[in-house]
Order: sequence, then structure tokens, then C-alpha cells
Amino acid sequence: MFSKRIGIDLGTANTLVYLAGQGIITNEPTVVAVTAEENRVVAVGKEAKEMLGRTPGNIVAMRPLRDGVIADYTITEAMLSYFIDKACGPSRFFKQEVMICIPSGVTQVERRAVLDATMSAGAKVAYLIEEPLAAAIGAKIPIAQAAGHMVVDMGGGSTECAVISLGGVVVHDSVRVGGNKIDEAIANYTKKNFNLLIGERTAEEIKIELGNGLIDNKKASEEKKLEIRGRDSITGLPKTIELSEVDINEAIEPSLMEIISVVKRILEQTPPELASDIIDKGIVMSGGTALLKNFDKLMTKITGVPCHVAEDALLCVVRGTGVALENIELYKRSIAKR
Repeated sequence: MFSKRIGIDLGTANTLVYLAGQGIITNEPTVVAVTAEENRVVAVGKEAKEMLGRTPGNIVAMRPLRDGVIADYTITEAMLSYFIDKACGPSRFFKQEVMICIPSGVTQVERRAVLDATMSAGAKVAYLIEEPLAAAIGAKIPIAQAAGHMVVDMGGGSTECAVISLGGVVVHDSVRVGGNKIDEAIANYTKKNFNLLIGERTAEEIKIELGNGLIDNKKASEEKKLEIRGRDSITGLPKTIELSEVDINEAIEPSLMEIISVVKRILEQTPPELASDIIDKGIVMSGGTALLKNFDKLMTKITGVPCHVAEDALLCVVRGTGVALENIELYKRSIAKR
């Protein structure tokens, strides 16, 4: 009665928190700043992201999740504790029920790591829900029906692809390529082609401004251009270059093709009855990478199946987690509990 129920979408790039009865209360970057000597947490979320690439020697700003799974257990536990405190206030007399999202392809060891970190962070009960299922619920797909629905959840660290029917996952696959790999591809491209070194945040800004999945050659003359500042890798001095949408399309195309290849693999494994449902209903895309300009058109062109981006693509997973948390009895078959 007194304990609160919290849903957490623990993403590689952003962490979103849902409080039962209130909705989404927090959306912050999954970044933690710690002291180099004592490993003590200095800042979490927005404040820590501001420090990325700008910290003095005694402070390290890092992402505790890599490719959708925990890379640093202690830091993740401290970060979970911070988000639970933010949702319930620091004076936690009653322990809370917490539901966490996990990628569908994780190992038992990785599942245990998430459950243990959640319990250590102060949860009374910990639940796990698979990301594609949460994304489907959040995108308002009627998953309980005896019909096939395909969801592609593209986050910062990984892309989850699943076919859902009768409230469960029929086939799923994942690839550890997402928004962060696309940022890396942009940084590598500027280094290789222009000898320009740029940081993580600059690469992300370029992706948002110039990222385009499908370039129309006829309109290439009207394309957007952007001035980029960084450090020359040869002279070591500051340098400015101009990048266009065509440049960025060339840089990110291999990563986009990797994401599309996982969709094609799932379509090949889907039972024929469900495949016909998917052709009728189309593929639903969620997650931050789904917002990349014309990515849905590129996927439709290559797979031959209509694709559309879910409403509020960034919030689908956390919304779905909240709905599952408020209706645990309905979804208990799809949820792991500790």
C-alpha cells in the first residue's frame, strides 16, 4: 500500500523512469561521473553528460551500460539507487517494487546482474520485462491477439527485433548496433576522410542534424550542410570543416544495413501465418534510432514490408513497462520476478 511501483527503461543512452499513477517522471542520459581514485559517484544523468569529454584528470564520466547490458555493476547499482531516490524521495521507509527492461537476447548471467543490481539498489521486488514486448505494449499494439505483430526497438546500444503473438515473443533476434555505433561511424568517417577528431557529443549532434537513411540524388544539390569544429589529427590544432547529408549517409550506411539485416533474418524465421499478418499490419519501429530521417523508407524499400515509426518512439519502452507494471496479472506470463 505504501510502497511505490517504479518502471525503469535502463537504456545504453538514456534512462527513463515511470511511476505508477503518475506516468513518466524522469528522462536522463545513462551517464555517471565518478572520482578516479575512490570510484565515488559525483554526478548522474544530465549533469554527468555535460562532463563527457570535459572532465579533469581526477573525474571520469562513463556509460555503465554497453550494448544494452551492464558493463560496470557497482556504478549501475549506484545509478539505479539515484533514480529510485528521485522517484520516491531519499527517505525510503518502505521498499519499492521495480520493473526493469532488458534486451531479449541477454544471457542468464546478464539477467541475474540486472536483478541483483536492482535489489541492491533498494527494491523490495524486482521484475524483468523484455524490451520488444514493452515497446509493443507502449506502441499500443494489441499483443494478446492471435495475430503476428513485428516490433523493432532501436536503442543506443542494441537493436531488438521480435515477432509477438498471443502475449509472448515467437521469434526474436538482436544485434549490438544502435545509436552509439552510428555516432562512432560518424567520428571514424571524419577522422579517416578529413583528419578531424570529434567527440561523442559532436557526433551525436551531426547525426541528429544531417542523418538521413535515404538520399534522393535528384535533390542532392538542396541538401543540408553543417560546419563542424574539432581537432586536426595531424597538426593537433583546432580545425573547421563542412559536412553534407551525402557524407553522413555514406558514413552511417553500413550500420543501418546491419540493423536491416536483423529484420530480414527475423522475417525469414517467422511462421507463414504470422508473416502474412506482418505484411498486412507492417513493422513498427520504436526507440531513438527509429527517428533518423527516412530510415523507415529505407527499411520498407529493402524488406518490401511497410514500416512505420511508432508515436512517441523514444517513450514506447518505458510506457509499456508502466502499463505492464500497473497490470501485472495480465502480463505475468511475460515477466520474470525476484
